[in-house]
Amino acid sequence: MTERSNFGTKIGVILATAGSAVGLGNIWRFPYMAGQDGGAAFILLYFGCILVLGIPGMIAEFIVGRHGAANAARAYYQLGGRRWSVIGYMGAVTSMIILGFYSVIAGWCMQYLVASLFGQIRGDATAVTTYFQTFSTDPVKPLIWTVVFITITHLVVIRGVRGGIEKFSNTLMPTLFVLLLVIVTASCMLPGSERGVEFLFKPDFSKVTRSVFLDSLGQAFFSLSLGTACLCTYASYFSRQTHLLKSAGQIALLDTLVAILAGLMIFPAAFSVGVQPDSGPSLIFVTLPNVFQQAFTPALGYVVAILFYALLVLAALTSTISMHEIGTAMFFEELHISRKKGAVLESLCAVTIGIACSLSVGAADLSIFGKSFLDCCDYLTSNILLPLGSFMTCIFLGWVVPHKVVKDEFTNWGTVSVAFYHVWLFLIRYISPLCITAVFLHQLGLI
Repeated sequence: MTERSNFGTKIGVILATAGSAVGLGNIWRFPYMAGQDGGAAFILLYFGCILVLGIPGMIAEFIVGRHGAANAARAYYQLGGRRWSVIGYMGAVTSMIILGFYSVIAGWCMQYLVASLFGQIRGDATAVTTYFQTFSTDPVKPLIWTVVFITITHLVVIRGVRGGIEKFSNTLMPTLFVLLLVIVTASCMLPGSERGVEFLFKPDFSKVTRSVFLDSLGQAFFSLSLGTACLCTYASYFSRQTHLLKSAGQIALLDTLVAILAGLMIFPAAFSVGVQPDSGPSLIFVTLPNVFQQAFTPALGYVVAILFYALLVLAALTSTISMHEIGTAMFFEELHISRKKGAVLESLCAVTIGIACSLSVGAADLSIFGKSFLDCCDYLTSNILLPLGSFMTCIFLGWVVPHKVVKDEFTNWGTVSVAFYHVWLFLIRYISPLCITAVFLHQLGLI
């Protein structure tokens, strides 16, 4: 058996793993969640949830992945036997489903990038809405963009860990930050933009409710890709010298920074023209094109729109690369085939799911229980599979895996303070499972 690949540099570890977390959830979901849940108060709760749930959960998956030094299913199997390997398999299936429908949305972003370049997204709110509805329900164009996006992802993944994932992450993540900063600067210079900044950073605690708290908990959970086996898979490429606690903290910081910058990109511009950001696809495909046209001069609005959709494409790509790698690693290691053949199998599965999701938006009647196939995939993964996978990982690390194994991995064999370990163990045994259960019940509408 050939020696397994590893990330080549410390910065490669951080940027690649942060890239797996940074995606449309930061740039799309975070701003509209903050918008509907009170702005700064939601953000403060979100910070707390990152510390209590996010970072401990990341470390748990890191421990499984690095110790196993294999794909997610085999890593869980090595620590707990066949019964617990189901967590890894479930994570691979979850990521495959997400890759399928996520690529549909990413394909829409690519279409809007091209349309922005040619100045096709123009006119009043009705015209912009009509453009989105016409494109998204077209039976052919969205399919083409979905396949194109999965193909780009495939071409990165087949190059391997260092030559593909790490190399591209080292380029994509700095580029993403530069684009974010450029748009943030343009947005914050608009007349009246200070109201958007105040909304983000001046908390109104009267708006804090149980629902807002659970929303912030859920956003922290989903933003860091917990429960997808992504962090476990990437950790399998960590060296034994990688500081798991420090790495988790740095990745969470980068992920949160992108979310805050996304808020600074959207809210000042929206408030300057008196528009409240909407939720769902309408935010990035209907609301923001209108905001750009109203807030900026035609020339500057043209540039900002191009930069914005380029940013979305890059953010989506950093996430789809990681989701693709989960299945690719599992296929080629468990089926004993080449990495390229494993990547082909993963791509074919994702394309099949993506086609069904794309057609279900309007071109074909593919619905389950009154929801489109795309919405069903989103609901199944976000509300059931992700919380379940993360909950089982907490129970597994906290109560099943031998204490010495967990302690050695967490402390890097005695080089990290044991005091931090005991705090983490308490969180992962008691607090995180309770928080995840609350998120799970909230997502199902039971609390």
